[in-house]
Amino acid sequence: MKKGKNKEFSTPYTVTNAVAKGNIITKLSLLIMGLGNIAHKQIGKGIMFLAVEAAYIWYMIQSGIYNLSMLPSLGWREQEKVWNEKKSIYEYTAGDQSSLILLYGVATVYITAMFIIVWRESVKSSYKSEVLAKSGKHLNNFKEDCKSLLDQNLYKLLLVAPVMGILIFTILPLIYNITMAFTNYSKVNDHLVLFDWVGLANFKKILNFGDSIGKQFYSVLGWTLIWAIVATALNYILGMILAIIINRKETKGKAFWRFCFVLSIAVPQFVSLLIMRTMLQPTGIVNTLLLKYGLIDTALPFFSNATWARVTVIVINLWVGIPYTLLQVTGILQNIPGELYEAAKIDGANAVQTFFKITLPYMLFVMTPYLITQFTGNINNFNVIFLLSGGNPTPVDATAGKTDLLVTWLYKLTVDKNYYNLGAVIGIMTFIVLAIVALVTYRNTASYKDEEGFM
Repeated sequence: MKKGKNKEFSTPYTVTNAVAKGNIITKLSLLIMGLGNIAHKQIGKGIMFLAVEAAYIWYMIQSGIYNLSMLPSLGWREQEKVWNEKKSIYEYTAGDQSSLILLYGVATVYITAMFIIVWRESVKSSYKSEVLAKSGKHLNNFKEDCKSLLDQNLYKLLLVAPVMGILIFTILPLIYNITMAFTNYSKVNDHLVLFDWVGLANFKKILNFGDSIGKQFYSVLGWTLIWAIVATALNYILGMILAIIINRKETKGKAFWRFCFVLSIAVPQFVSLLIMRTMLQPTGIVNTLLLKYGLIDTALPFFSNATWARVTVIVINLWVGIPYTLLQVTGILQNIPGELYEAAKIDGANAVQTFFKITLPYMLFVMTPYLITQFTGNINNFNVIFLLSGGNPTPVDATAGKTDLLVTWLYKLTVDKNYYNLGAVIGIMTFIVLAIVALVTYRNTASYKDEEGFM
């Protein structure tokens, strides 16, 4: 017996086997992609692999090698002003732009990685064609390969566009933004055109308690976690209570009450938030009415006091968030088998016991993905914070306000302050926080389901 388990989708057609067991043509396919396919009359497939190799070599000769050579330095030639004697004017010579050099360099590395993947597939395909030819098995021609894409390999054809979209428009920009975190790309010391690699200096600055930016980071991080936990918990708890009350047999006009709460969803969120922001200003309708009827002596500091501002954004988030939870819980409550409640009632269980033993476990079992999504959404809840408080109040000489989340602070650092390097670090830290919290939440909920017997 061999030790260890074989991989579920193991195959003998590997690059290692191609090098060790392949014939001379297969080994030459390591240098000339598609040669093995062409030799075994798979002309179309072989030409496609060869075309990819030719395109990659042409790209590297044209600009790829230059892009890689500039990547370590990120450029050094500054824009110069030169006097033109003939025209009697100053002319500007174009210098290096580090942002473009970084982008082209990262793109070249990315293209190279994609080429290596295609090269591996080419080698494996050549070795496979050799093995099948030796064993006398049928080799698909180009027409048969195309036909298979509409039959047993249809999933590959349908996944091409989405996968390419993710690779080009999601992963590549993400890698580019991550690399910015290791540069001094910011307006500090005028590094907006030419900037250099600084290693982990930006991370040290963010994580340093003694630095002003570091202090702001821990303050914003703490408030972000508090906001996400409180907002998610209150939305879920209050939405669940509201749904249970409306769903009771004794409640009349269920459709009407659901309509009243769901109506807020029909109004665009940014409209509701801007209206509420106007209403809660010192001269807004809320303070005006309270002052008019003598209920207060001075305008309430809804957005000028840190505590008031934080409570305000949490309460208003309930207004825009509870209807969604109401809909989710209503659907779940209507699908819980009534026999469970009847059996619990016969066994003498009261309302509290029924809720904690039947209703809550059932809802958690179904709503775990929703809760994780909602928690993640609250950490990245740009609209509520930015449109309501704008992150204010903001202390003097600070880049982050008392209600700023990591995502709104990132926006201010990049768009308002031009600290692109620090913004990239904040983006990475936000992802790390989200990943850790989501993983812990999922594991804790999964263990709870196991204890309750749902899994």
